[in-house]
Amino acid sequence: QVQLAQSGGGSVQPGGSLRLSCVASGGTDGIGRITWFRQTPEKEREGSATIIIKSRSGVADYADSVKGRFTISRDNDRNTVNLQMNSLKPEDSAMYYCAARFPIDARWDTAETYNFWGQGTQVTVSS
Repeated sequence: QVQLAQSGGGSVQPGGSLRLSCVASGGTDGIGRITWFRQTPEKEREGSATIIIKSRSGVADYADSVKGRFTISRDNDRNTVNLQMNSLKPEDSAMYYCAARFPIDARWDTAETYNFWGQGTQVTVSS
């Protein structure tokens, strides 16, 4: 059974930076894509950044709301995915979850298509 363990997050002022990490274990050879989702009580869960695990280049994509500010990356062992969040805004505040699935379909931002989930970590951006 694949397990995803998250770390990082916390509280920061607007314009600050935070870094999240997601470590996969338990048999990860079948994972094709890992995506960072975020959710607040006011909004549905939305994808923020995604990366393909199986390719050498690690093709990534981003939601329009975070482009230019967030960077998703993977370690060479492909078991760890990081999310570097820069120039944070209050609207970035949310519970962040990493999620993994086997297919690498280009349609990546639908939470229901992911099989494995991290425990979530809170990101709070406020003055």
